[in-house]
Amino acid sequence: MPTFHYSANGPSGLVSGELSAGDRSEAFALLGKQRLQPFKLDLVSAQAQASAKAASASKAGAEAKKKASASMTAMPVDGQIKLKLNQVLLFTEELSDLIAAGIQLEPALGTMERRRELSGIKVLAASLRAKVRDGTSFSKAIASTSPSFGNLFCALASAGEASGSLDVILKRQVEYMKSLQALRAKVIFALIYPAFLIVAALGVTALFVIYLIPKLTELLDSTGGSLPFAAQVMVKMSDVAKEYWWVAVILGTMVAILFKAWVKRPESQLPYAKLKLRLPLFGGVLQARFYVQFLETLSNLIGNGLPMMHAMQLTQNATDNVYLRGELDPVIRNVGEGVALSKALERSGHFPPLLIDIVSVGEQTGKLAEALSKGGGRFDRELTNRIERLSAMIQPAIVCLMAGLVGTMAYLMITTIFKTISSMK
Repeated sequence: MPTFHYSANGPSGLVSGELSAGDRSEAFALLGKQRLQPFKLDLVSAQAQASAKAASASKAGAEAKKKASASMTAMPVDGQIKLKLNQVLLFTEELSDLIAAGIQLEPALGTMERRRELSGIKVLAASLRAKVRDGTSFSKAIASTSPSFGNLFCALASAGEASGSLDVILKRQVEYMKSLQALRAKVIFALIYPAFLIVAALGVTALFVIYLIPKLTELLDSTGGSLPFAAQVMVKMSDVAKEYWWVAVILGTMVAILFKAWVKRPESQLPYAKLKLRLPLFGGVLQARFYVQFLETLSNLIGNGLPMMHAMQLTQNATDNVYLRGELDPVIRNVGEGVALSKALERSGHFPPLLIDIVSVGEQTGKLAEALSKGGGRFDRELTNRIERLSAMIQPAIVCLMAGLVGTMAYLMITTIFKTISSMK
């Protein structure tokens, strides 16, 4: 009977040893009965390996046919399974619940593989289960299977496997992803209503210029009257818009294509990132969002036992803005040279004093992860207040702009109507 050498996480910590089993499936089942979660399982003898391969050869065709139909619909051509953010959150939440309930990793992935809902989660679970059964660690399997989880998730999963607390780390990661999702939703929600008001204002202006004023002009021409000067300017604009609208469409399309091409260039990433941070009103929101994400990500990593340098590097990789990511380079370099994190942040000159004070307090008390988490919550509340103030400022401004446009159009229409009535008399 083949002999397997295993390394696994158990109730008492990391354990390793050897056991005899007919094949890998039986070995996983025996370890599961002992409440061990294997992350490495190797055949000891070459003869046993050959017999195991021969035994599994007959199953390969059936398993390949079984998985082909599902993978054809959800697996891209390059073999990478891409999930949406809500699917990543659902997968992580379900897996953490299953492992926390005492189910080993491989059976937990098998449970998710048997989901009735046909989606990328089902296909991902099947692929991960096959790799885990072959002896690949969960962190390496998910890194090679799906790019949707990122380096941060894979690093945390690896730390969880090494420490035997994968369920706890996955649950913390679920909370972290939920907080980031809520943060992104706040920023998007703050931009929806102003954008709607701007589009409505432009639509009302176009209605007056293109349709209503020309109709009154025709009525006034039939009576032999003349339009006021401002109305004549509006009519000229209306005629130009009707005759050369296609030029505006082409120019707008060309500008959009050129801007998109410029943004995609590697050398344009840095100036574009700076441009977004310097936008009036919205640049401050993006900056505050970075502080919240920085604090919450670093708290999550340090709280899960990662060293400071590794945590800082992963936090930098998790930063979306290229310019802000570059600003973390001197901070990481100073921390690597032995400088305290609060001093390194202060030397960079790009972090507010309140954030530096929060980090300093956490370093002095020895509870840095807890201090960072509280600081993230404080900056999150500040971001919420900033977004509310931004909405409170933008909405009246756009309403006043719309009122001015509509009032101007109404004045021109009423003046034109009075001229028409005077000409008829």
